[in-house]
Amino acid sequence: MNDKIRQLLNQISSLETELGSAIEEHEKRINYKIEGKRVVFENAIKEAHRKLKPKMNVLIWFFTVRPQNFLTMPIIYGMLVPLALLDLCISIYQLTCFPIYGITRVKRANYILIDRQYLAYLNIIEKLDCMYCGYGVGMIAYASEILARTEQYFCPIKHARKMLSAHARYAHFLGYGEADDFHGKLEKFRSELAKAE
Repeated sequence: MNDKIRQLLNQISSLETELGSAIEEHEKRINYKIEGKRVVFENAIKEAHRKLKPKMNVLIWFFTVRPQNFLTMPIIYGMLVPLALLDLCISIYQLTCFPIYGITRVKRANYILIDRQYLAYLNIIEKLDCMYCGYGVGMIAYASEILARTEQYFCPIKHARKMLSAHARYAHFLGYGEADDFHGKLEKFRSELAKAE
């Protein structure tokens, strides 16, 4: 990797850290804290959320939902089956293979975040929808990180064509056709996986 690319990657990493700090500062102004696995709001915020909750009950709320949402609901929620199967398979995969290769396991809890049900301004159906999305999107991110670590172990080489939305590890991979000391560099990539978070 040339110096210009390395410099740009360092700038991106620095900006990501700065963005994380700015988001954290913003979240502090919303006045919530995390206690164990629960999100706890200050009483004034909780009361404000309750006031924002629609005054209609769930039965009346159903009549305000767009018809296409009802039509696609079985398809959307039907995705729980393949997501759960992927969850099971990818978890077994990393539990069995990662120790053999010396790859640090991916922490599922860092990716699958289900916490929107603590928002008082959502009704029970909206909370269930948010739980589904938290699980589904988190599950795909969890699986992606497991596969990204596998790719880093076996073939940390970029593709010839530009990839849209590549995983974070991809930016550090070797350039396509960068053959100089490939096997030495491959071992370096592999040793980094033992220290991954």
